[in-house]
Parts: sequence; structure tokens; C-alpha cells
Amino acid sequence: MTNYKEIVTKAVISKGKRLFSTTNSVEVSNPSTVLGCWVINHNFSGTKSNNKIIINGSYDVNIWYSYDNDTKTAVIKESNKYSEAINMKRNSDMDEEVIVRSLQQPSCVKANIEGNKINYTIEKVLGVELVGDIKVKVETNDEDPWDEIGEEDVIESKEENIKESIDDNFIKEDTI
Repeated sequence: MTNYKEIVTKAVISKGKRLFSTTNSVEVSNPSTVLGCWVINHNFSGTKSNNKIIINGSYDVNIWYSYDNDTKTAVIKESNKYSEAINMKRNSDMDEEVIVRSLQQPSCVKANIEGNKINYTIEKVLGVELVGDIKVKVETNDEDPWDEIGEEDVIESKEENIKESIDDNFIKEDTI
């Protein structure tokens, strides 16, 4: 006879990833060349809002540039905050935990100068997982019943094993 059992466990209900691209600009006096741009201190968290996951985060951008016809250099630091929304397929009546991961850390993919502004583009890839309780139904088969073993059977079996392991010729006398 086939029976079914239900197991309740936590599992990933839904997951997805998305590339985000943001272009910002910062004003500086008389820039000549962008020498480098890097992103540090990336922090983020996610919350549910209807069928969307809202990711709020921030990062710092450091831009190294030259000015005065490439005779001097400087680094400018700018903090950026962001709020990104991801649509997720989910069951709205379930209580789910939101897990957000940075699959590709924010990095500067483009920086150029337009007049006294440095325009830069930051790209990042964020992944979201929704973890919730699910029920898994598994098929179970009835097994043959176990034979009952009495306590006296176990004792007799132990005594027989002990008797069989005794070697009467264990101690041998040496003659000189």
C-alpha cells in the first residue's frame, strides 16, 4: 500500500538577477583627463513591497583626474544612494525572507569629461532570492513488519558467542 507524507521545509521560492546601470556627473574646475574611477563601500538591503523587491543601497565613488592641462591631479569622492525595484513572481500570501546578493560589485564602466563635468557610468548586478516555507509530498511504501526479538534470545546469543570464542589451549606450558 502506498502512503504519502508531507514534509514542511524552507526553500528558495523565487530568484532572479538584474543588471543596473546608472550615469552620474560631478562638477570640478578645469578637468583635463580622467585617470581612474573606482567604487568602494557598497552596502545594500532588500524589502518586499507587493510583487516587487525594493533594494536600497549606497556606495562611494572615487574619481582621480588631472586638471590645468594635465599638470596637477586630484581625487574627488562622491557618495551615491540608490533604490532599485525588481518584479518577482511570488505567492503574496506567504511570509518570505528576502536575500539580496551582489553578483557583480558596482564598477565604473565609462567616464568622460564634458566641460567642467565628469560623467561616469556605474554598473552592478544584484541577485534576489525569496525563501519561504513549502510542503513537499513524498511517497512512502509500507515495509515488511519486523520480527520481535525477545530478551532471552539476545542473552542466549551472547553466551553462545562467548563460548565459541574461548580457546582452551590459550595458556601453554613451556618445558625446559
